[in-house]
Amino acid sequence: MGAVEELLADAGRRIEPEVRSRLQGLFGGFVRAYLPQAWVFVTESETATLRVDVRGSVTVVPGATEAPDVTVEISVARLRAALTSRRPSAGTTGKISVTPHTSKGKAAFGYLRDRVGL
Repeated sequence: MGAVEELLADAGRRIEPEVRSRLQGLFGGFVRAYLPQAWVFVTESETATLRVDVRGSVTVVPGATEAPDVTVEISVARLRAALTSRRPSAGTTGKISVTPHTSKGKAAFGYLRDRVGL
């Protein structure tokens, strides 16, 4: 497993319980409308996809999925800082490029951007 896959898998283990609990709550139908999601992360060294299915299960796979909801181009250092500190800068500079490919991806990224430090 590559560094990016490992970072995303760690993040997935943290967010999966939160997503699942939100699916059970009063606004579960609202959250469910935005699932499934597939986000592709492209770094200088590797590419990986983080998927969240309709049950809230999170998986990470190497490479890019065919039809992602969002593509994030980011350095490994900035991704690591964002996912471990949840602060956008976290002392690391570097360009980030976010391309939403679907309306549900755009909405989800807008909601989650600050929560994941991007």
